[in-house]
Amino acid sequence: MKELILHKSNIAKKNIIVALYLYLALLFFEGAIRRWMLPQLSGPLLLIRDPVAIYIIYMAFRYRFIQWNVYLFLILIIAFISFYTTIYLGHGNIYIALYGLRIFLFHFPLIFIIEKVFRQTDFERIAYWTIILSIPMLLLIIFQFYSPQNAWINKGLGDNMEGAGFIGAKGYFRPPGTFSFTNGLVLFFTYVSVFVFWGLTNQLKIPKWLLILALFCVVISIPFSISRTLFFSIGATFIFYLFTLIKNSYLFWRLSLISIFSVLLLVYLSNADFFSTSIDVFRERFEKANESEGGIEGVVLNRFLGSISNSLDLSSELPFWGYGLGLGTNVGSLLNTGQLQFIISEGEWGRLIGEMGAFLGISFILIRIFLGLKMIRLSLSEYLNGSFLPLLLLFHCIFNIVLGQWAQPTTLGFSIFFGGMLMASKNFHTDDTFAQS
Repeated sequence: MKELILHKSNIAKKNIIVALYLYLALLFFEGAIRRWMLPQLSGPLLLIRDPVAIYIIYMAFRYRFIQWNVYLFLILIIAFISFYTTIYLGHGNIYIALYGLRIFLFHFPLIFIIEKVFRQTDFERIAYWTIILSIPMLLLIIFQFYSPQNAWINKGLGDNMEGAGFIGAKGYFRPPGTFSFTNGLVLFFTYVSVFVFWGLTNQLKIPKWLLILALFCVVISIPFSISRTLFFSIGATFIFYLFTLIKNSYLFWRLSLISIFSVLLLVYLSNADFFSTSIDVFRERFEKANESEGGIEGVVLNRFLGSISNSLDLSSELPFWGYGLGLGTNVGSLLNTGQLQFIISEGEWGRLIGEMGAFLGISFILIRIFLGLKMIRLSLSEYLNGSFLPLLLLFHCIFNIVLGQWAQPTTLGFSIFFGGMLMASKNFHTDDTFAQS
């Protein structure tokens, strides 16, 4: 009997892991499905990962691959109170409320399921295929960069032929790759850089030629993305990679070779018309954006810290229970007003406080902050034990867990999945065989 229970548990675990792989694949290709394969269903396919998430949560609770903790307990309390107040005291639209509620019920718990079931082999498999995918992804965004916005390759959601890219500079648009919007491409190459630098620490079994090729893709993706965020994100990954030198002096020489290779590569490519165009566009985008925002200091103080401060300042002017779940999302605004706009706030904290009110909104923010602090402690502990991946993931996971715009499904997906991977990194010291707890 005990063997039968263990056998069913192991099968359930394998099914959960396969479903999580599917969740990640849909995260990477959701935009391609909505823009090119099934454009007539682009609206409903916004929720394409939700049925997979529901299945994962069902299986995890049934076979005890998730345990109640203070985060889940508080999240559910906040979610159901906010749902109740939304229907009876807020906007009252049950469809908008359910759209907002799904973040709490269907996606947030995945962090702790991934923490429970993932082992080192899962990390290596995901890293390998993400690195492989970076090669065609780079070719795709180069094609999108040089193609007009009304070309099929730049087609927007549904049958929108005005293009999915956002304006960059010099008449060029920021390409979205296989994603619905450019933020997905930025997050994708950010985590490619994490896996590449992880491989360069000798802790990931991937051929060196493939790592060098992927590093090439990461570097080249920056100007073709026309994204300052990607530039800073990859720079942050590199800075955290420097800390690995403290634990392994051999990596210093590898870093030196990488730096020389990167400089020579950029010098060579900058003289080629094909590549120099993207560099000029990126440079103009960088300079104009910095000027409009008051330089780097303005970006940090106004765009980042300012949005947090404004959110807290405005909390006293809002209804105590807020305007209702989901109203601050694009879907909520579309259902409520018929237009895509930020009804409440463009910033995540402002949206949460506006939807749920100061008490519940700040409570949810604090939960995310404490979860971020837990990730910091775990990453530092694993780093001291000689595991470098959690440290490389840390900056990006912290930012997306604490401040990421979860109203946007792609950002939500990346935040949840890779946040869960960071939490699961402690399982590197655990044998792959699983015994039910």
